Amino acid sequence: MSNHNKQKKKGSVGFVEGVKRSKSLYLLMLPSIVIFLLFTYYPMYGVLIAFKDFTPAQGIMGSPWAGLKYFKQFFNSYQFTLTIRNTLVISLYTILVTFPLPIAMALMCNQMKALKFKKFFQVSTYLPHFISTVVMCGMIILFLSPSSGIIAKLVGLLGFKLPNLMGSASAFPHIYVWTEAWQHVGWDSILYIATLSAVDPTLYEAATMDGASKWHKMLHIDIPALMPTATIMFILRMGSVMSVGFEKIYLLQNTLNSSTSEIISTYVYKVGLVSNQYSLSSAIGLFNNLINLILLLTVNAISKKLGDTSLI
Repeated sequence: MSNHNKQKKKGSVGFVEGVKRSKSLYLLMLPSIVIFLLFTYYPMYGVLIAFKDFTPAQGIMGSPWAGLKYFKQFFNSYQFTLTIRNTLVISLYTILVTFPLPIAMALMCNQMKALKFKKFFQVSTYLPHFISTVVMCGMIILFLSPSSGIIAKLVGLLGFKLPNLMGSASAFPHIYVWTEAWQHVGWDSILYIATLSAVDPTLYEAATMDGASKWHKMLHIDIPALMPTATIMFILRMGSVMSVGFEKIYLLQNTLNSSTSEIISTYVYKVGLVSNQYSLSSAIGLFNNLINLILLLTVNAISKKLGDTSLI
């Protein structure tokens, strides 16, 4: 028997032995693997709808092929530029605001010495995360009401009149992004706070002995410790640039602000479920996911090349 065959046989035996040795762990993984296959990979064959003239009566496999017909229809529609622009503006604006703020909050919490105040601060910033999207949107609409909203009342005391912000197309991105920051920044900071808690305390002691200030400790100890985690989180955020949250935007959307609030996910919903154009909505969704995948792989490759930190 050749050396190649011997090595191949030895490798297969080693794999089988490894499986037998860890069979209890594989059994624990089995339910998760089955659920993942059934609810993630099995439904993926439905992507064929994007390439067919799909009708529910004929089914996916029985519907005739349409090729790239619905991709071309979306690219040539007046909604293409509008939805792409709005999605990118809202998504990039959200990242610009909500990505650095949790890091800044974690750095600030790490410098707090009063334990009771620190716990109160953390809990009070975490709580908005647990408000449901429907309730959050109802609160936003009530607060910003130009006639009866709490903000209108406060502004009225100063002699000013609050404009109809929910009916302003230019104000919509700001309303979405800053309410998103208020709701989720505290929760997003948990990961960075946990990272800072793992920093070796002797580094701070050595820095104190050298006469370093709090700012220098933050600059030379805390921020470098956060960089690997922040890089991974940034890669993941860039991989979902085209997937802005559907529920919140749809609930805050109206005919007055639709010129800036109509994004790909809301357009897919209206085309697919409201207008019953299943093939067109599937084509738009597939295009959206491909853009996200390309962005994810590109940012991951750049990060790996520049800083040796990546997902894979």
